Formats: sequence, structure tokens, C-alpha cells
Amino acid sequence: MSLSLDERRKVAESLLRIKAIQLAPEDPFTWASGLLSPIYCDNRMALSHPSVRTHIRQQLCSAVEHAYGKPDMIAGVATGGIAWGAYVAHELGLPFCYVRGEVKGHGKGNRVEGDLGKARNVVVIEDLISTGKSSLSAVKALRAEGLEVKGMVAIFTYGFDVAAQNFAEASCPLETLSDYPTLITEAARRDYLTEEQAGALIKWREDAAAWSQNFNSALAPDGLKG
Repeated sequence: MSLSLDERRKVAESLLRIKAIQLAPEDPFTWASGLLSPIYCDNRMALSHPSVRTHIRQQLCSAVEHAYGKPDMIAGVATGGIAWGAYVAHELGLPFCYVRGEVKGHGKGNRVEGDLGKARNVVVIEDLISTGKSSLSAVKALRAEGLEVKGMVAIFTYGFDVAAQNFAEASCPLETLSDYPTLITEAARRDYLTEEQAGALIKWREDAAAWSQNFNSALAPDGLKG
């Protein structure tokens, strides 16, 4: 963990303040998987706020250099990591490429876009880590191009156990600017959440599937429960 607790709190507070992260335990969001989530994270919102954008860019650069030194290249993961990766590459004076979610269906059929040149290693920039599946798919694509992936830096992680397991199995170090426990603590401290709401958010991260099922059961008519 390259950032101090104070810095991680600052990032969390900024994301809450500009509503890049929204918390709604009584009216949860629905993920593509069908799971309900009391939190919604869209770090692209920070791109519209110059002071927050600058702070996140600086912290990403600091995390890259502190954790991995100066790589040959920076890569962004499409789509959320592209802008942040480009900012970091510009700040550090490095070449930049990005990784598509899938192989391009026309033209040269690229998955990795950009001039890799003589780059031997790369640090990957991502905006959000949930299970890590799509992020690590990008890592695999970069390795297939012959690049050593020194590691990844992301703005925020939910901190799911499955993500930690996936990154460990892929032998890909991960650094984040903030994380779920820091966010919940900061949200409660700044009165974004009541104590009861904070408890609901903690339970969700422990078992999102069970939390979703319990929430739906609580809403169902008595005759339909179970």
C-alpha cells in the first residue's frame, strides 16, 4: 500500500463529494450480473472536476513510481482507465497504449492500441476493481504482446476476496488509491451514512449474493417469501 491512510481518506472523500461514488443501501443499484449493490462507483465523474482530477492524477503518478519505479510504458484499460492512463503517461513523460475489452472486429484486429516501440515493461492503470476479471484480461493481452507487466494501479477497489485471489493467481501486484473499508469509514465520519447504513454496506461486501437475496425477500409480499 503506497498511499498513506490520510491520502486514501482524501481520495474517498473527493469521490463521495462529487458523487462519483453514490451510496444507497435502501434503494440499491442493479449490476449487469443481476446482483443488487448499495454502492455505485463511476470514477469517470472525476474527469469533470479539475481539482479532483488533478489530485487523482498526482496520486496515480505517485503510486506508480513508489510501487514500481518508472516503467517503459503506461497502459490504460478500456474504457474507464484510458483517460487516467493517458494523464499518468503525460505526467511521467512516458509512451501510452490502451487495451480494448476485446479484439477489434475490423481493420488490423488489434486488442492493444498504440506504438509499443521498444517498451519491455508496462504499468497498467484502471479506474475500478471489482472481481478483477476484465482488468486481468488486459494484463494477459499485454503479456501476449511480450511486455512484462510490473503491476497495476487503480483508483478504487471493492476489496472482494475473489479479486485478491484473481490478482494473486495472475501474479499481478495491485495498488489502489482508496478502498471500500476506507470509504465506509470516511462516509460515516462525514455523515454520508448512518451507523445502520454503514452496517448494511459492510454486510454487502461480506456476501453480495446473500445481501441481494435478503433485500429482495424483504420487499416481497409475505405470501411470496421463501
